[in-house]
Amino acid sequence: MLDCCEPLEKVKVDGITFGKVVCLANCAGAKVEALRTNHSSLDEFRRFVKRCASSEDCHVIASYHRAPLKQTGTGHFSPIGGYHAGKDMALILDVARFKYPPHWVPLPLLWEAMSTIDETTQQHRGFMLISKRCEGPSLLYTLSCKHESWESISTYLMEQVPQLLKEEGSDSVNQVLSTIFESLPANLTDFMKWIAEVRRLESAEKTVDKEEAELLAIKGEILQQIRATEMYKFVDKWALSATSCCTFSAEANFSEIVKNCCCQGAATLCGMVGEAKEHFCKRACMRSMSTCDTASMEVVSGTVFANGSEQGIDVLVPTAAQIKHLPCYNNGESSSANFLQWYPASKDLLTILLLALPPQTWHGIQKKELQEEIYRLVSLDNLFTGLREEVLHLRLQLRLLYKFQIGKLEEDLQEPLVAI
Repeated sequence: MLDCCEPLEKVKVDGITFGKVVCLANCAGAKVEALRTNHSSLDEFRRFVKRCASSEDCHVIASYHRAPLKQTGTGHFSPIGGYHAGKDMALILDVARFKYPPHWVPLPLLWEAMSTIDETTQQHRGFMLISKRCEGPSLLYTLSCKHESWESISTYLMEQVPQLLKEEGSDSVNQVLSTIFESLPANLTDFMKWIAEVRRLESAEKTVDKEEAELLAIKGEILQQIRATEMYKFVDKWALSATSCCTFSAEANFSEIVKNCCCQGAATLCGMVGEAKEHFCKRACMRSMSTCDTASMEVVSGTVFANGSEQGIDVLVPTAAQIKHLPCYNNGESSSANFLQWYPASKDLLTILLLALPPQTWHGIQKKELQEEIYRLVSLDNLFTGLREEVLHLRLQLRLLYKFQIGKLEEDLQEPLVAI
């Protein structure tokens, strides 16, 4: 999820702005209240620092310029670790230890450092309150702006789809799906990704620990909830009738699935995201692994070649159906219908994409009865809790990325960031 609001490669080079940190925190599942200094006051900041310093449920992150603190460098983000009421000082953490240890700063001086202008955005710096959301973050899917194509996909979903639905005059749910899917950018899966749990094979690990097993069980439940929706049934019916020109009318074969998830997972674990000039899956198999309670689950185990070296990995994939066969891929082609029932597949992605589109997407549908049916199909009231939280979080991510794309992310921080 760290690629949600800004590619990590770009952050390493250029740093990150206040608004994008707010975006990143939201994407990671945190509840964020962000205030720039020109929309707040020293007294209000002091109240928040006092409250969070004595609580485990909230944290204050300060965005400030180092110069007023007589330090080298420019902008920096630091969590505030404590407050000294007698001296009116804040404890600044995460300060780049190779230059400065954690230190106490008079709160008025910190406020002065926060009241500077960020040259990149021409906006005031400020502070944010980070706490836990009542609802959980997405566990099965996430959005990413790592690939350059994300802006065209965001524009398509947020601007072009509502316009197409207004112009086409659809008469059925199947026609609505065709209107959306037949013009869908081919690289949607670069923008909307399923979240794989990947680990290195540094030893012959034969078990899945309790935490991993519980997380996979939750993901598998959400996947089953997607497939239990009425919208999924319409997507399935559309996929069967879709023409070959439709990008997502057919599932990927096993070799493509394995190569994609193994290579992406290994690159992430090895710190090579965006850097590996050459990486590919040499061999991958599905095998059974026991859990801590003696149950078993299937995982994809693979060997990936990246930048001249080999890396073995396990990919823990959500289970939505029992697998009768354990196929292998070894520098060749192989497929398994059973595997595709198990793996988060194209129809799952298309279904949750429809559910995650903003409600106003459907306002332009001209036929009232059809519009009411679509509203019913995408209604949060008809979703199980796990899937509802997944959809809400994806809606929030989509809204944040679109605001980022149109240049409103830095300006509209005072607007509540809620998924509607």
